[in-house]
Amino acid sequence: MRKIRKNHIRSSLILDLTPMADMVFLLLIFFMLSSSFLVEPGINLKLPKTKTAEIQTENKIIISIKESGEIFLNNREIKIDELEYELRTLLPLQKDKVVIIRADKESRHGLVVKVLDKAKIAGAEKLAIATEAETK
Repeated sequence: MRKIRKNHIRSSLILDLTPMADMVFLLLIFFMLSSSFLVEPGINLKLPKTKTAEIQTENKIIISIKESGEIFLNNREIKIDELEYELRTLLPLQKDKVVIIRADKESRHGLVVKVLDKAKIAGAEKLAIATEAETK
């Protein structure tokens, strides 16, 4: 009996991954450019930093307090004496009656307390103090 031996030449299979890497980078660039970046409009403040900062400012009443003591209600400068009246007109239009205080970390503590007091007297049910997330 005669054995027939076939010479099998094994060809090595080479996969070129360059096109796949190109597609991954293109998708990465697409998603980076198409994602929306949330930039809070308004007054330039240095907010205090915390580990639990969240962005929740949609359709809320925002009071900003600058280091110099200037007070802004929804990006409009206002005096402390007018704040309670303005809040009384705005709060009934809000369903959850939340007031967010954005106080500069260098602003006077006493002024922040006065603003919190005026907001509570005007009928705010929830008060929040805005912060920035700590960077490691």
